[in-house]
Amino acid sequence: MEGVGVLVTFTCKAYADITMFGDVALGMLRMMGHSETVPGAILAEDVPAALDRLKRAVETAKAAAPHDASESRGDDTDEPPVSLAHRALPLIELLTAAAQQKVDVMWK
Repeated sequence: MEGVGVLVTFTCKAYADITMFGDVALGMLRMMGHSETVPGAILAEDVPAALDRLKRAVETAKAAAPHDASESRGDDTDEPPVSLAHRALPLIELLTAAAQQKVDVMWK
């Protein structure tokens, strides 16, 4: 699954659908310990472990991220970059709801 503009939608019965750009979604899947296969799924019993891995990866990225907002992004925008923590938050909320209600999570 490659290409600019590709979208991946995460779904479960416990939370609203979450749609992400493909490259961001694939990165999140890697952080959860899953392959980059789209479509895919996490069984309800595996959701808590995937959630834990994603949270730990986000915390590790926060600790490693530069704190200098003036650092160049290498593009022409004046907007600050969106942090991994902000990008991951909706998926973390979806996984949390899925873990609480013991439901599978799918993506396509």
